[in-house]
Amino acid sequence: MTESSSFLQPEIPKFDGFYDYWSMLMENLLRSKEYWNLIENGVTIAPPNATREQQKLADESKLRDLKAKNYLFQSIDCSIMETILVRDTANDIWDSMHRKYQGSTKVKRAQLQTLRREFEVLAMKHSESVNDYIGRTLAIANYMTSHGERLEQTVIVEKVYVHVL
Repeated sequence: MTESSSFLQPEIPKFDGFYDYWSMLMENLLRSKEYWNLIENGVTIAPPNATREQQKLADESKLRDLKAKNYLFQSIDCSIMETILVRDTANDIWDSMHRKYQGSTKVKRAQLQTLRREFEVLAMKHSESVNDYIGRTLAIANYMTSHGERLEQTVIVEKVYVHVL
């Protein structure tokens, strides 16, 4: 009897505007695939008059970089990709995303302000289950926390309590 192994590919995290969460998931994926060193160190380039071994290492590095770029391309929407100026290497893409979505304190403040407003007006929908509402509330609270907001648990419980009862 032959054994067949079923291998499930990991889901590639999609960038949804929350850079810190996406970058954590992508870093973990790229580390698990052993591509993270390309993000940290970039592609190995063969020197002029490279030896056969040096050229082989450079070619392998380029191929691994293409694989890492493939994961990044799949995780980023085309409208966002169009705004990234340099897409030559996985390192370039990662650095562009970092500069665009996390680099600026002004951007972080704006994102946090949007999340505060979203939390403020959050209400349970008529057809929504209690579990779904609690899940939405916790998701927004977690995003706020990841952006530096300190939410007391009582504030979250009150938000849920007011709209569930």
